[in-house]
Amino acid sequence: MSVEQRGRAHVATLGTEANRRADLAFLVLLAFIWGTSYLWIKISLRSFTPIQNTAGRLTLGALALLAYCLARRVRLPGDPRVWGHLVVLAVLLNVTPFFLFAYGETMVDSAVAGILNATTPVFTALTAAAAGSERFNPSKLAGLALGFAGAALIFEPWHAASEVASVGGLACLAASACYGVGFVYASKFLGGRGLKPLALSASQLSAAAVIGLAVMAASGAPAPEIRWDAFVALGILGVVGTGAAYVINYRLIVNRGASGAALVTYLIPVVAVAVGAVFLGDEVSLAMLAGTATVLAGVALVRRSKA
Repeated sequence: MSVEQRGRAHVATLGTEANRRADLAFLVLLAFIWGTSYLWIKISLRSFTPIQNTAGRLTLGALALLAYCLARRVRLPGDPRVWGHLVVLAVLLNVTPFFLFAYGETMVDSAVAGILNATTPVFTALTAAAAGSERFNPSKLAGLALGFAGAALIFEPWHAASEVASVGGLACLAASACYGVGFVYASKFLGGRGLKPLALSASQLSAAAVIGLAVMAASGAPAPEIRWDAFVALGILGVVGTGAAYVINYRLIVNRGASGAALVTYLIPVVAVAVGAVFLGDEVSLAMLAGTATVLAGVALVRRSKA
């Protein structure tokens, strides 16, 4: 190999290493953004109802993504059938889970909501197996069993008055189940079409914003109390937690694949528990920590079976 060729190889290696470090930084940033989302939901609920919170963050997130698409000259899908699937996904992946988490946090701590969201990959694997797109194997069965055992630990059923075992805790768990169903639906009906994830994300959020605003208008929710902290929290939740986070996730999917981007699943509960305990004084029990570790171990087994 000539000196020039060695030089080019060295530059390419440095570039690859720099990209790897940048993607790792974006992965940590995404975990921080999504992990703190439960904190912002809790604060925004001081002024807004759950449906107002949902419609507000969807609208702000959609506007941020549409502006980014316009700047990057990314065209939205034109096929009506694609838009039909996007409307379904808007309900499954945005409107319903966003509302359920907001509703759930009127009764449970933000840390609890973040922990229960970690069960999403377990619900995804269960839905995929039920739909026939994936098969059960010993590793996946063990992962599913661990995931649901961890969820049971988090719920602390031996404490009749446990806040997690309330309707709010079940709402957060149902939100994670919605994500699981939505991911399988997206893979089945939109996978392999050659559509850009960023265009799909912007379109899906736009559809979700329209649905959220329509539901809010029909609900007759009262005008929110003016509190600067709640308005700032909703703004961060919408623009950063819903809009910018999709852009970062899109970059990670393109650069590292879906499996690489999915590593954020392991970091979100850690961030959610930490910020909830520090800024909101959320109580974190040993059973919750043990349950979280068990859920994440189950998620690791499920992902290992896919690999």
